[in-house]
Amino acid sequence: MTEQTTALITGANKGIGYEIAAGLGARGWSVGVGARDEARRAEAVEKLQIAGVDAFGVPLDVTDDGSVAAAASLIEERAGRLDVLVNNAGITGGMPQDPSSVAAETLRTVVETNVIGVVRVINAMLPLLHRSPSPRIVNMSSSVGSLTRQSSTTDPLVVGPIAAAYSPSKTFLNAVTVQYARELHDTKILVNAGCPGFVATDLNGFRGVRTPAEGAAIAIRLATLPDDGPTGGFFEDAGVIPW
Repeated sequence: MTEQTTALITGANKGIGYEIAAGLGARGWSVGVGARDEARRAEAVEKLQIAGVDAFGVPLDVTDDGSVAAAASLIEERAGRLDVLVNNAGITGGMPQDPSSVAAETLRTVVETNVIGVVRVINAMLPLLHRSPSPRIVNMSSSVGSLTRQSSTTDPLVVGPIAAAYSPSKTFLNAVTVQYARELHDTKILVNAGCPGFVATDLNGFRGVRTPAEGAAIAIRLATLPDDGPTGGFFEDAGVIPW
């Protein structure tokens, strides 16, 4: 076991998740690379280690109770506690997603990963987070989860395409973030949602206008908040996002 700061990032084998791991690792932290794909996970860990990061692989499927429980056991055995959890894993569910024609199964699948998966991971890691002197939970959301923005602008970079599964899943995630912050308000755990902006990743066919490193910046900021930092908020690089 170690007194070194330990973070776990889900969906960290590529894109924004990888850059979050790289950014936190550059601070001298021990970084758990959570990912389902064994080969991609190993490749990401190796690349981080070559860059000098104390990275280790965490087999993790956020939709599977056994996988999440095993990940918690791995973290406990390795570090004895968890200081930062970044819930980055997510899916779009595929397009188009017009509400009049979207399949119920698509809705279920997206919510299972983007919302229930986050709840599953947080609950498994809470005992380890409570052992940290400055625990943080960061839920990676999106501007499309803001009901205010969805109803007040037509800017495609803000509202995205019509997405009856993906966008509401991020709104749902924001609401869950607030509920965790309410429950944990008497503890040291700060819980916030972060928006990376329109980042070029495989989720959007690399159409985004920001780099993964730029998208990772908000997660790194929320992961390193001071003890008197905010909780229960929704943030982007420019500041607070309206719900």
